[in-house]
Amino acid sequence: MSETISCTQEYATFDAPLLQFNEEGWGPCELPDAFRDIPYQPFSKSDRLGKISDWSAVQTDKKYPNKYASQFGGGSQYAYYHDEDETTFHLVDSARIQKPPRGRFRGNLRNNRMGRGRGARGGVQVGGMTTLSKTSNKLRDQRRGTTRKWGLRVPPPKIRDASVTVRPDWTIIEEMDFPRLSKLSLPSVKEGEDIMTCGTLEYYDKTYDRVNVKSEKPLQRVDRIFHTVTTTDDPLVRVLSKTAGNVFATDAILATIMCCTRSNYSWDIVIEKIGDKLFFDKRDNTEFDLLTVNETSLEPPQDDANSLNSPRNLAIEATFINHNFSQQVLKTGSNEQKYKFDQPNPFIGDDEDGEVASVAYRYRKWDLNNGITLVARCEHDAVMLSPQGETQFITIKALNEWDSKVANGVEWRQKLDTQRGAVLANELRNNSCKLAKWTVQALLAGSDQIKFGYVSRANVRDSSRHVILGTQQFKPHEFATQINLSMDNAWGILRCIIDICMKQKDGKYLMMKDPNKPVIRLYDIPDNTFESDGSEESGEDTEAFQPTSLYMWRRQ
Repeated sequence: MSETISCTQEYATFDAPLLQFNEEGWGPCELPDAFRDIPYQPFSKSDRLGKISDWSAVQTDKKYPNKYASQFGGGSQYAYYHDEDETTFHLVDSARIQKPPRGRFRGNLRNNRMGRGRGARGGVQVGGMTTLSKTSNKLRDQRRGTTRKWGLRVPPPKIRDASVTVRPDWTIIEEMDFPRLSKLSLPSVKEGEDIMTCGTLEYYDKTYDRVNVKSEKPLQRVDRIFHTVTTTDDPLVRVLSKTAGNVFATDAILATIMCCTRSNYSWDIVIEKIGDKLFFDKRDNTEFDLLTVNETSLEPPQDDANSLNSPRNLAIEATFINHNFSQQVLKTGSNEQKYKFDQPNPFIGDDEDGEVASVAYRYRKWDLNNGITLVARCEHDAVMLSPQGETQFITIKALNEWDSKVANGVEWRQKLDTQRGAVLANELRNNSCKLAKWTVQALLAGSDQIKFGYVSRANVRDSSRHVILGTQQFKPHEFATQINLSMDNAWGILRCIIDICMKQKDGKYLMMKDPNKPVIRLYDIPDNTFESDGSEESGEDTEAFQPTSLYMWRRQ
C-alpha cells in the first residue's frame, strides 16, 4: 500500500498584537495587571546604569557623586511605611525623678522653671528647662574659663603689669607687632671680629659631667661678685665709641631684642641717639637681669607676691641658681690653672672687697651693611680642654625645677637619666625665650660649647636648698637649629629697630614690650627721664628693684 505525500507549503499562524502608542513619553500607556503592584521608578535612557538594583539610593562614589544620578531625582518607591495603629504604644520612663537642690540658689531654679530670670534669657524653654543657644553657651564658657574642645579647662587670660609706667608726655613713634618681626631677615652677617678681650677664666671641672639622679650633688653658695654693667657705664665702651662703631650694646640687651618675638613678659630698653651713634641701655634698679621661669608655658606661674612660686620669686631663685652653678662647676683654688686674657677685668676697682666671679669679656664688632657697625660686650663663663687638647670657651647656664606638679612638667628625678630628651623638650616649651636668649649670647660671644645644668629643689616647698641632677652640653649653632632659632631673623629684627632709631632726632627713646599683647612700642621720652638723681620729675614711677640677699649683686 502506497502513502501519498502532500507537497503543499504550510505557514505558521501569527496574530498581530495590539500596539500602544505613547504620545506623552517613552514606555507603556497602561500598566499590565501582572506588574500593577510592583513599585516603578522612572528613569531616562541617558541615565548611567551602575548597579543591578538600587535598594537604598545612597551614593558610594565620593569622587563622582553625581555619576549615576537620575534626572528624575531619588525616588521614594522603596521607602518603608508603617501604617499600623500605634496609638496604644507608650514608653515608660523608669528613671528616678531628681529633686531640685535646696539651698541658696533655689530661687534661681524657680525662675528658670517659670521661664523668668537670667536662666531663661537667650534660650528656649523645653519641658520646664531652658536650653541655651549657641551664643549663650559661648558666653557661659568664657565666664567659666572653659573650652568645649576636648573638654579642657583653660585659665582666663592674665593681665600683666608693664615693666615701666607710660607717662602722658611720652609719644609713640613706632609700633611693631610680632608677626611682622618674625618675617624679617638679614642674611650673610659675618662672624664678629674681636676688638678687645679682658678678664680671667677658670677651667671647667669635668667630674660634674658624671653627675646623675642617683649621684646628685648639693648646690653650694658661692660668694662671688657678678658685675651687671650697662652699656654707657662701661669705661671701655666709652673709649671704643670714639674710634669704632656707631651702635653700642651688651650681649644681654642684644639677645633680648633679637628674641623679642618669643617673650611674653614686659621688658624695656632705653635708647640714646647722639649724632650718628646709638646706645642701647637698661634702666637702673630694674629686674632686667633676672631670669624668667616658665614664661612661655601654657600655665605660667600665678602672680601672687606672697607665694613661693610667684614669677618674681622664681626669677630671683633662678638667678641665684644660675650664678652659683656657674661657679661651683669650676676648678677653684689658688693652685688651679687659670686662663687670662690680655687685659684685666675692667670692672674690678681698687676698693673691691670680695672675690669676683670667673668671667671674660670680648668686645666685638659686626658689619650690618649700609654703614651700620655694631659693637657689643660679650661674655664667657669658663674654659675647658677638648679631647684633642684645644682650649674651648664655654657658656654655663642652669635650668631649674621648682614644682613639676604645679608647673604641669616632667618629673626630673624619674625622667632625667632615661628620657633626657623629654625633659629638655619640656623646658624648650616652657622657657623658649630664656633658652633662645642664652643661645644668642653664646653665639655672639663665639663660645665653642654651651653647657646646661639641671638643678632641682631638694624640697618643693623650700627655695633655698637645691641639688644638681645632671649636665648636658651642645654646640651653640647646633642647639640654635634644634630650638628653631634663626639668626638671620634675629639680625633682621635688630637691623629694623636700628634703622627706625637712626631716622629719629637726637634724644632719648624707650622700647617696651607690651605686657599683654605681642607688640613692641618705641616711645619718645624726655631727656631727663630715668636720671639717677632720684628727683620726682625724672625718677621712676615703679618700685625700685632691691637686690636679693641670696647672692651678691654688684653694679659698677
